[in-house]
Amino acid sequence: MTPQLWMWIGFGVFVLSMLALDLGVFHRKSHTVGLKEALTWSAAWVALAGLFNAGIWHWRGHDKGLEFLTSYLVELSLSVDNLFVFLLIFAYFKVPAQYQHKVLFWGIIGALAMRAVFIAAGIALMHKFHWIIYIFGAVLVVSGLKMAFEKDKEVHPEKNPVLRLFRCLMPVSADYDEDRFFVKPNNRRMATPLFIVLLMLETTDLVFAADSVPAVLAITTDPFIVYTSNVFAILGLRSMYFALAGVMKLFAYLHYGLAAVLVFVGAKMLSAGFYRIPTLTSLLVIVGLLLTAVLASLFHAAAQRRTITAG
Repeated sequence: MTPQLWMWIGFGVFVLSMLALDLGVFHRKSHTVGLKEALTWSAAWVALAGLFNAGIWHWRGHDKGLEFLTSYLVELSLSVDNLFVFLLIFAYFKVPAQYQHKVLFWGIIGALAMRAVFIAAGIALMHKFHWIIYIFGAVLVVSGLKMAFEKDKEVHPEKNPVLRLFRCLMPVSADYDEDRFFVKPNNRRMATPLFIVLLMLETTDLVFAADSVPAVLAITTDPFIVYTSNVFAILGLRSMYFALAGVMKLFAYLHYGLAAVLVFVGAKMLSAGFYRIPTLTSLLVIVGLLLTAVLASLFHAAAQRRTITAG
């Protein structure tokens, strides 16, 4: 087997081992994830991504290491926008806190498979039809501008075509039954509202993948770098949700920073035929945009607190 194939196999074994450890050991029983646990897991996933990045830097060189770091940062920052939607979905369906981790776990399993399909299709299209890079670039610029000017996010499950189709095919029970996705009262198989929440998360990720995958393809078209950076960002998303759920409203300007990132990587794609922006430059610009948005949000929150105190 080639070294490339061994890398894929090794990474696959690592991901499956971590998922088995997560669900089979640390979260065997449904429970409410506290802030300390969430922060610990968030730090662990960032540390694992850092170690993986160091391995790529050592075995595949400086350029590939920089590509992974930039791709991971882009994917992780765009994933933060998912957290706002997750919060709305859980609130809309009134999902008990102790069941949220299980829904996110299985939602991420589905997301890993869907991202693999998106990435493979995107890379194949870019290799066969080079001009499609400009379409991807234009989509990212439009998405970024839409994100910058959109109003507060809302969730409308009744307009979701996947949920409407599913309800036609299978009955749904009225209440939660602990952490079960399906129940069988009177020998009649029914889905629980928890499974409906899972479907909402999966369809939502499809929408986000349409932005995040092209954004990473603007950095590199190396399948291994693109997929592994996506996986590390997605795997850390659950713990990040529980760590940030209570303070996400403090980051009032974060979506402007994320919008700017999308516009930048879209512009990078659009200019690819005329000027190639170096990966290091892209990394510095992306970090600068995100830091500016975070600092502006923190200053805004501090100013609001001072106003309330003065009043």
